[in-house]
Amino acid sequence: MGKIIAIANQKGGVGKTTTSVNLAASLGVLEKKVLLIDADPQANASSGLGIDVESVEIGSYQVIEHSNTPEEAIVKSSSPNVDIIPAHIDLVAIEIELVDKKNREYMLKQALEKIKENYDYIIIDCAPSLGLLTLNALTAADSVIIPIQCEYFALEGLGKLLNTIKSVQKIHNPALDIEGLLLTMFDSRLRLSNQVVEEVQKHFNDMVFKTIIQRNVKLSEAPSYGESIIAFDATSKGASNYLSLAEEVIQKNSN
Repeated sequence: MGKIIAIANQKGGVGKTTTSVNLAASLGVLEKKVLLIDADPQANASSGLGIDVESVEIGSYQVIEHSNTPEEAIVKSSSPNVDIIPAHIDLVAIEIELVDKKNREYMLKQALEKIKENYDYIIIDCAPSLGLLTLNALTAADSVIIPIQCEYFALEGLGKLLNTIKSVQKIHNPALDIEGLLLTMFDSRLRLSNQVVEEVQKHFNDMVFKTIIQRNVKLSEAPSYGESIIAFDATSKGASNYLSLAEEVIQKNSN
């Protein structure tokens, strides 16, 4: 039975999509069967794995509103062992369209039930908001990874996200776990980066992944080639960071 992991943080620019794409690719390289679901209207995870977003006719929008099955939306990505349900800008409309639906928070969960056992891991790239799309992802997920940028406002908004996770656990998904907090965009030369790492580790202790994602130019360049960091430059710091994260996730879930 596959494990569903949502990558969520309502703050933009913290490395959610970078993490979704590269964790999925790294798990694929480590011979796990992975499905990446792009649940962000910006569709960056889709283009980041070589999908022409403009030509997407069946994607996460159709899956969430149940007009198509996940099987009809799944396409092969440019990464080995990684399938993807891509997004299209039309996903923007889903928040409005779901408002009147009964069980609107469970639409994605219901859609994924039949295909869950076909994969080792299902990774959901969430939108940078705490709206209905993210709520659907958290209700469908077994656990959540929260990327935290090693910068001044890193912990701002984290309390709000943790409260949202608590209320999802209470009302919709009591089994939802926090897989871990992931420190991203770390620059060892900056005192501030080191301070953020210390603060987060001090406050959250075992909840923080040992792997820290370092700031890396190659990580920023890879999406423009429609490739994961593993395909773009397997020798880069970014590639070794995400492989290390994937190993940590596998180890955590094999106990």
